[in-house]
Amino acid sequence: MISAKSKKKQFLFIFLVAVLLLSACQGQKSGGNEEVATADTIQKADTTASTLEEEVASEQAPMPKAADELFDDFIFNFAANHKLQSSRIKFPLKIQRGEEISYVKNGQWQMEYFFMKQDAYTLLFDSEKEMEHVKEATDINHAVVEKIYLEAKTVKQYVFDRVNGLWMLQEVIHMPMSESRNASFLEFYEHFASDIEYQQHHLMESVKFVGPDPDDDFSQMEGVITPDTWEAFAPELPSGMIYNIVYGDSQKDTGRKIFVLRGIANGLELELVFKHEGGKWKLEKMTT
Repeated sequence: MISAKSKKKQFLFIFLVAVLLLSACQGQKSGGNEEVATADTIQKADTTASTLEEEVASEQAPMPKAADELFDDFIFNFAANHKLQSSRIKFPLKIQRGEEISYVKNGQWQMEYFFMKQDAYTLLFDSEKEMEHVKEATDINHAVVEKIYLEAKTVKQYVFDRVNGLWMLQEVIHMPMSESRNASFLEFYEHFASDIEYQQHHLMESVKFVGPDPDDDFSQMEGVITPDTWEAFAPELPSGMIYNIVYGDSQKDTGRKIFVLRGIANGLELELVFKHEGGKWKLEKMTT
């Protein structure tokens, strides 16, 4: 009996052969352009076949058991694997909008890729201790992935619990941004992310800067940024919609927020540390 995986490989092979035969026929009709057209078609066919094979492999690849230990490992697998995602949702899935509650059945669910189709994603932490803890914490059994729509001032929460050792999506909650525990900071960030003048008025007298040393790949350099030199250092920040992951139970308010912009496959890491002082948020440290 031929497996589903073998059938998909046979399909890819037959598809590639058909494309090559078609390109050869077209090349014979085109005379002098035959060699160029055929080479180009072969390259495109190879790329298409490779992409299809990668998609098939991604759909069929089982998730390592260890990925259920850390939520970060799980969520990347969950967002990349359709089969896994369907098996890790508690259907019918509860959808809550204020007092209105509805349910989504298995066949109605649309694949949720979260930030997998982006170059980077964002996180918010209350302290460096919390940020370091979640990197290795295997005792966290509750997590919430948040899509934060800054312009619409709404938050969409995907609530996960680890049940019998397996992470499961339990419900989706739509809520006003004003009800978020990060409401004050998010209101500030919406303006800060897109207005350089506003940024300059929300900096500490001197902002500590930590970044790579251009003369030594293995060292970092430290310095100070002042409001009048900020424009030369100001990073490009995401706006419109950002992500956050809440790990475990809500932490106590520390009067600080660490905004992290983390690359998915490019090694990018940006940390902005803000302090709530004098009734407003101010940037006190930037690490790149």
